Amino acid sequence: MSTRSTAAVARSARAERVLTGGAGVLAILLGAGALVLGLGWLGTGRAARPVLDPMIRDWLLANRPWVLGAGIALGVLVFVLGLRWVVRSLRPESRPDLRIDGAGPGRVTITAAAFAEAVRTDAARVTGVSRAQARLVGSTERPALRVQLWLAEGTDVRAVWQQLDETVLGRARESLGVDALPTAVRLELDSARRRRVR
Repeated sequence: MSTRSTAAVARSARAERVLTGGAGVLAILLGAGALVLGLGWLGTGRAARPVLDPMIRDWLLANRPWVLGAGIALGVLVFVLGLRWVVRSLRPESRPDLRIDGAGPGRVTITAAAFAEAVRTDAARVTGVSRAQARLVGSTERPALRVQLWLAEGTDVRAVWQQLDETVLGRARESLGVDALPTAVRLELDSARRRRVR
C-alpha cells in the first residue's frame, strides 16, 4: 500500500501513536531507573536515600515562586494539549466537497454524499455484487475513497476487481479529472438469504 493510500484505509492516528508511544517509552525509562536504583547498581546506600536529592530540594525551596509558576504553566499546557487531543479524536471524520473546473463563477462543486452515492450506484451494478457502500474521506486537496462490497456466493473476485477498477473507479477518476484516487476496497461474502420452509 502506498503512503498516499493510507488516508483511504483509516483515519490517521499518527498523533495518537506518537503520544502513546512517547508515554510508554517514558514509563519504561522510569521503571528501569527505579529497578536499577532498587538493585543497588548505583551504590548500596542510594536506594535508602530520598528520591529527590537534598541539593535539588534546597534549590527548589530557594526558588519556590519560579518553580510554582513553571509548574502551573506546565500543568495548564498539558491540560490544553490533552483537551485538544480529546477533541481531535472525537471529531467526526471530514467528508470533503470537491471543486471542479477551477475557481471563479464557473466553478462546480460536488458534495461528498453525491459523489459517494454515484460511486455506490456504479459499484452495485458490478456483476456479482449484491450490495455496496462508498464514502469519500480526506481533504479537498487530497480526497480518498472507501468502498465496501458484499459479494454473492460463487462470485469471481478477480472479475469483480477488474470491473471495479476499470469501470467504477475509472469513471470516478475521470469525473474528478485526476490520474489517481486513493481507494480502499473491502470485500465481504454476503450472507445467504434465508429461505422460508413451507
